Amino acid sequence: MGKGEKGRRGGKGRGGKNSFSILLSSFLLLSLPFLSFKPKHEYHVSVTQMQFNPALKSFEVSLRIFTDDLERALSENNGNKRFTIKNDDQNDKFVQQYIQKSFAFTDSQKKTVAWKYIGKEQEEDATWVYLEIPFQGTLSGCILQNSTLMDVFEDQVNMTNVKYAAEKRTFLFKKGQAVHFL
Repeated sequence: MGKGEKGRRGGKGRGGKNSFSILLSSFLLLSLPFLSFKPKHEYHVSVTQMQFNPALKSFEVSLRIFTDDLERALSENNGNKRFTIKNDDQNDKFVQQYIQKSFAFTDSQKKTVAWKYIGKEQEEDATWVYLEIPFQGTLSGCILQNSTLMDVFEDQVNMTNVKYAAEKRTFLFKKGQAVHFL
């Protein structure tokens, strides 16, 4: 092997290990900001579970919302203030206010039932929002509104599963269909 070949095969000459190490190090340093980048999802959907608890005479509600979508909604509804959702943040007041505008339960007497905000829990790319809705009676004639994030995303779909006694139903809420009779 001649002098020229040693450099091409990984020796310490021009184009060898040192050059490769410098090139690799430079690439990694330049790539670091992108390694923590979370790709945005291409769809806008939330999943809500409403399960009746007969002992408490209330619906236990959990809304699963993509965290980045919720942060954007909070921002747009609060003068473009920047929000970062975490478990130990001080954003519960803002989350509760936002959900109050988009999630409502009306009983068979056409009275909106006040729900109680229990809290939120952030995990990976989603945030769970927990509510409790006191309820007595039957679902016949009740109305549910779930327009969460529809003010932010035109293609938002909110899938809502309602379990009451032995009855289990699923509703899809979207623009133009943000209210359903249960």
